[in-house]
Amino acid sequence: MPARPRPLGPVLAFAHRGGAAHPDLLGLENTLAAFQHAWDLGYTHLETDVHATADGVLLAFHDAVLDRVTDRTGRVDRTPYDVVRQARVGGREPVPTFAALLHALPGATFNVDLKSARAGALLADLLDAEQAWDRVLVGSFSITRTAAFRRRTRGRVRTAATPPEAAAFRMLPSGRLARLLTRGRVAAVQVPRRRGPLTVVTPGLVRRAHAAGVPVHVWTVDDPDEMRTLLDLGVDGLFTDRTDVLRDVLHERGAWPTGAVR
Repeated sequence: MPARPRPLGPVLAFAHRGGAAHPDLLGLENTLAAFQHAWDLGYTHLETDVHATADGVLLAFHDAVLDRVTDRTGRVDRTPYDVVRQARVGGREPVPTFAALLHALPGATFNVDLKSARAGALLADLLDAEQAWDRVLVGSFSITRTAAFRRRTRGRVRTAATPPEAAAFRMLPSGRLARLLTRGRVAAVQVPRRRGPLTVVTPGLVRRAHAAGVPVHVWTVDDPDEMRTLLDLGVDGLFTDRTDVLRDVLHERGAWPTGAVR
């Protein structure tokens, strides 16, 4: 059995969309109520997504359309905020703006998935206005969106690896080579455990990322046995919809932050 890679620091617990599958939050993903619930459980790292309305308001919202999770319909980018603000997630909670989340939870760090180019520009401007560059880690499946955001923020905001950058840590023979190829722009490798038949998170990936000084965060993990397996590999963070389950697993390992339970 290969030696367990040594983690870079404490394991980070990310509340994915605020903990979308917690029994108390079903149907209330990406709402202020969900994020407050995660915060009250002790989560300081909260994951969300950002979209822009037709009139340029930055929302904490995952889907391109309102239909799945709210009582309204229509594309977010074609709907003005005055209409979006009337929508209710799960029939109960309003769709929050990202600015509202920053203000409501000033001690939280947000992992943000850019869902559109316009959302990236608005996020960069908001972080400038709030001087909140150190409160976010930004990622995207889109190479173009990530590159544009990096140019606009000029290195002031941490960004996660794009898919090709993550592949460099997965496939290249050394972490040093991967870091050179990614030019030191990667603050974290954030990947699923598997992609189709391919196992993405391997001991080699973790070892090479750590050799380059880059943490590995895995999404989205809700099964306790899978959490334990990944922790044994030495990953540095886990995203979960089951905030109750991950907290219990980290508690049993003595890895939940002291005093984190509020």
